[in-house]
Amino acid sequence: MLKALTLIFTCQLVGELCAKGTGLPVPGPVLGMVILFLFFSLKRGIPPEIDAVGRGLMQNMSLLFVPAGAGVMVHFKLLGQDLLPIGFSLVAGTLITIALTGWLMKKLSGGGKDHE
Repeated sequence: MLKALTLIFTCQLVGELCAKGTGLPVPGPVLGMVILFLFFSLKRGIPPEIDAVGRGLMQNMSLLFVPAGAGVMVHFKLLGQDLLPIGFSLVAGTLITIALTGWLMKKLSGGGKDHE
């Protein structure tokens, strides 16, 4: 279990170093996930130890949102001042994401044509 957790955090660290070192506008943890995905692709699957650790992390994911929620409450007054732009950004971003996902799925699935 410790080896699996170490691998996950090492991928995150390498991703963070790549993001900072290259100046890419991509978060380090995202690059770390790409590195982990490439590792799984080379292994042609997810090793059972990493699967178990990943499932454990996913089951407790809600705990990781507590600090973010506390941060939002600390700056609640600031958020209230910019409620309109924040609300617009959230709604517009959600609608754009839904539309783009639908368009991409249609393109990747053959444009909605019947497959024979």
